[in-house]
Amino acid sequence: MTIYDIPLHTLGGEESSLAPFTGKSVLVVNVASKCGLTPQYEGLENLQKTYADKGFSVVGFPCNQFMGQEPGTAEEIQTFCSTTYGVTFPLFEKIDVNGDERSPIYAELTKVADAEGYSGDVRWNFEKFLVSPDGTVQRFAPQVTPEDPVLVSAIESSLP
Repeated sequence: MTIYDIPLHTLGGEESSLAPFTGKSVLVVNVASKCGLTPQYEGLENLQKTYADKGFSVVGFPCNQFMGQEPGTAEEIQTFCSTTYGVTFPLFEKIDVNGDERSPIYAELTKVADAEGYSGDVRWNFEKFLVSPDGTVQRFAPQVTPEDPVLVSAIESSLP
């Protein structure tokens, strides 16, 4: 089983997976609407608009595990993201990225170390995992912004 086969639910509650993104480059991000890093939504949406037609997508997973910074319902999250940041990239259901209830997708992603050698639990909101079309995963710390040249270069190099 690959991360593309793991059962997921959309923010609206429909059964889903990452299967529609097979063969594409995907930036998986745990997101939150009441975090100091929340303005990264703008940069994530810019990446979506810039690279969507080149085989790329951002996918967001709301998470409330970091100081309760994503307390909203699915409807509140969707409204906040679309009205505040114009988010068009797919959002999935609110999940746990750490602990006993960690989503299976994050169980796989967190095995990968970032450039500093850190692997394991997600450290904070807006940690990023770039999955290339061949399934290779690169991990980026929450403080790496969507505009960071290192992340942009990695995305461009991973495009199909």
